Amino acid sequence: MPVSAPGTDRRQRASAAFFLSFLSLVFSVTAFSSNYWCEGTRKVAKPFCIGQAKGDNCIRFNSPDANNSNAVQYIWETGDDKFVDRKFHAGIWYSCEEIINGEGEQCRSFISLTPASDRGVLWLSIVAELLYNILLLSGVVLMSVEMCYCSTVIDGLKINAFSAVVIVLAGLLGMVAHMMYTTVFQMTVNLGPEDWRPHTWDYGWSYCLAWASFACCMAAAVTTINKYTKTILEFKHKRKTLERSLKIKYKFPDHAAPEKACNVYVNSFHNTTEDCAHPVKDLHHLSTISVL
Repeated sequence: MPVSAPGTDRRQRASAAFFLSFLSLVFSVTAFSSNYWCEGTRKVAKPFCIGQAKGDNCIRFNSPDANNSNAVQYIWETGDDKFVDRKFHAGIWYSCEEIINGEGEQCRSFISLTPASDRGVLWLSIVAELLYNILLLSGVVLMSVEMCYCSTVIDGLKINAFSAVVIVLAGLLGMVAHMMYTTVFQMTVNLGPEDWRPHTWDYGWSYCLAWASFACCMAAAVTTINKYTKTILEFKHKRKTLERSLKIKYKFPDHAAPEKACNVYVNSFHNTTEDCAHPVKDLHHLSTISVL
């Protein structure tokens, strides 16, 4: 079975982490700007049919002379027939309802619908969502810099570690923000205005997209940390192999000499773009190091 080179494997992991972070950012921005976190229906009374309007969404009269106030009007709708289900969808910013016997929607600010006692939690949720997007964007930028503009391997490892911390913090903020909004919406359903409370509701595609963004963010964080950890472990393994080879080849009287030579050799990677964990094929050039 063919085995991929360590450098190729790390580049693949870096590309996977960048793709997951970018996908998480796209999902989060789309969900944050949409108003389909929750969808459902409201049971409202039917309006009276006006003019020649007919249908199941308005109350009909039995008299053809509907405009005559002296005529006796009979309404046949009773019970649930007098009500109609009006669809609505809500997000962080707005709650919109369809217009009965008309086209379009009428929207209200979701913040104004939230109970006064829960508006602080909603604002915290909004701030956390904004920070979540900003940290995701920062992580994507750091990963792109590591992949495209990093001058040395050591600098790349530093950027990789910093981007991993940023992505993990973004994931924690995103989780807290989504959970706070869920709590606020459920409190609004129970304590919100009477003319808004839904009859039936469920979470919409924006809510699912927000949690998909969180999942991609955590996957990117795990991939980034795994890449960093594997690189460090390979580096330590190659370092021990180099020290063992120096002891056998040059038979140092000082047991610390191979480690000192290895340190000088490792420090040379600060000015090179080569892979810091590549296998050492030729050890003769180490004889020129002053420590030896």
